[in-house]
Amino acid sequence: MHRDPTQLYADLLKGCLTRALFEDNDHIVGWNAPLTTRHRIARVVSKALWTQRLQLVRRRPYESDARAGGRDWPERAETMIGLRRLDNLERCIRTVVDERVPGDLLEAGVWRGGAVIFMRAMLEVLGDEDRIVWAADSFKGLPKPDESKYPVDRGDRHHQREELAVDLHTVKRNLRRYGLLDERVRFLPGWFSDTLESAPIERLAIARLDCDMYSSTIEALDALYPRVSDGGFVIVDDYFAVAGCQEAVLDYRRRNAIEDQICDIDGMGVYWRKVIRSVRNTGRGSAQSRVNR
Repeated sequence: MHRDPTQLYADLLKGCLTRALFEDNDHIVGWNAPLTTRHRIARVVSKALWTQRLQLVRRRPYESDARAGGRDWPERAETMIGLRRLDNLERCIRTVVDERVPGDLLEAGVWRGGAVIFMRAMLEVLGDEDRIVWAADSFKGLPKPDESKYPVDRGDRHHQREELAVDLHTVKRNLRRYGLLDERVRFLPGWFSDTLESAPIERLAIARLDCDMYSSTIEALDALYPRVSDGGFVIVDDYFAVAGCQEAVLDYRRRNAIEDQICDIDGMGVYWRKVIRSVRNTGRGSAQSRVNR
């Protein structure tokens, strides 16, 4: 039976980027730990061990459904978004390439670069020679909440999570390891409020937002959504995981009268397609808060 080599490569890459292929679910003690005194001590011990090239690891059973849905956190992986969200990203990429939807691909909030790696790889195997993949991130973690400007973010502690701060060198190294670091991957280092509005991007076919906060999500939408082409896709990674993220999406859609149907991906992430204006049915009612599951 003949199998499409492009699909074989895509599936293999998804398995590698998520570590699903290796059924790796080890927990590195002190990493991705709650912000408690006990776990802060564990983090100090872990860092001390690392200076000696040692790690304290606890073996955990691998759960395929959790990895598929991105509900666990593979600590050695390049991405934590899970297989279903990568499947969704693949479908979006294939669609914009097949239908020649104009514009580049962008991820805002790239962590270790796994989704960026996947986007660049898919463009390569699909024979797309023109689009750029943009990687937007502070490369030093998340910002402290500006509670006066964005009260929804009050009490947010993402900025305290050291494991979310992945520097640009590490992201580039990961791309290089997969043979995908070239001039068609471009980086926008800095806070979204400082970089996205002035980014030299004319059009986007896919805008993938993994922003974790109200502020970062609304700033990304404000700067990027007007550049999304008709027929392009907006993907929001943490819509059901972070209440502030969902609120930012709904606020932006309400403010801009966006009625395109929000579609559930895996119970965590969602996406919608920017309907071509000439065929938009303005009489079908608001889809601001409905999610098609």
